[in-house]
Amino acid sequence: MVIRRRDLALGGAAALLACAATGGVRVAPARAQGAWPDRPVRIVVDSAVGSANDFTARTLADKLGKVWGQQVIILNQPGAGGGISARAAASAPADGYTLYLPATSVFLALHGGPGVAPNLPIELPRDFAAIGFVLQQPIFIAASPKAGINSIPELIARAKAKPGELSYASTGRGRLTHLTMELLQDRAQVKLRLVPYPGGPAQAMGDVTSGRVDLVLDAYAGLIGSTQGGLAKMLAATSERRLPGLESIPTVAETLPGFFVGAWNVMLAPVGTPDAIIRKVNADLRVALEDKDLLAKFAANGAFTQYMTPEATIAFTQSQQATWRPILQRIAREAQ
Repeated sequence: MVIRRRDLALGGAAALLACAATGGVRVAPARAQGAWPDRPVRIVVDSAVGSANDFTARTLADKLGKVWGQQVIILNQPGAGGGISARAAASAPADGYTLYLPATSVFLALHGGPGVAPNLPIELPRDFAAIGFVLQQPIFIAASPKAGINSIPELIARAKAKPGELSYASTGRGRLTHLTMELLQDRAQVKLRLVPYPGGPAQAMGDVTSGRVDLVLDAYAGLIGSTQGGLAKMLAATSERRLPGLESIPTVAETLPGFFVGAWNVMLAPVGTPDAIIRKVNADLRVALEDKDLLAKFAANGAFTQYMTPEATIAFTQSQQATWRPILQRIAREAQ
């Protein structure tokens, strides 16, 4: 379904955005001002507070705020597999004051899948104006301390001995964490059970810690607090090789050669945002992504930045969608 601005405005999304920075008080539309930005900028995020995507957005917002000399506000809009955030961002005025930093899964969602909004997956340049690429990072797999699983070989052995009994917490059907485990099941020839948590690991961790759910997946920032606190045990990363500074964490590829999954973030704006603003945000994004403090924070979470033009960003997302489409189609067929 094409995301249409007049449809997405339904349900008060535009009003929500207009009130977000004022504590819920409705304010009159801003009149034309001077050079952009001359007031706070909002970034819509499709994940809950404390998630890896939220960490990325807040780290980036801090640097962009310094570049712009304006406050950058994060608006968390989880739910419907990313559909709520897509509606909120697409229905915002195309004036550069509302930007969008979705998770990878919003581009790779199962169209019409359970718990997924019918307006997903989004496509560029149809649904949003591309601004630039932000970062790429692997997914990490952790186990409940009650599961007695200490490595990927042990996970695979247990899954083969008891097909379909091991469960894993994912941010939702069709999300990248779900696709990661679908790929692992294909490669290892095992069967696992998905338990979706739209709020991400923060919502799932109670069940993981208690042993009601055996495994949990997220980017490093979304899991490190729980693993350091003994609430879960880190098993592996989906990177091609062990990451600098995180050498103690094995990779899935050490057990299943060639296995690689990477989450990524791109920055978008509503369709119709002036090209001059798109180009300015792209240039300022490049400045922020070269900041040494930001690079260190991202690297500590297994992530690395990469600059792309708006055109290259579109080509990248289209290539990723083509790569994952066969797996998505297989999942959709199996769900019927």
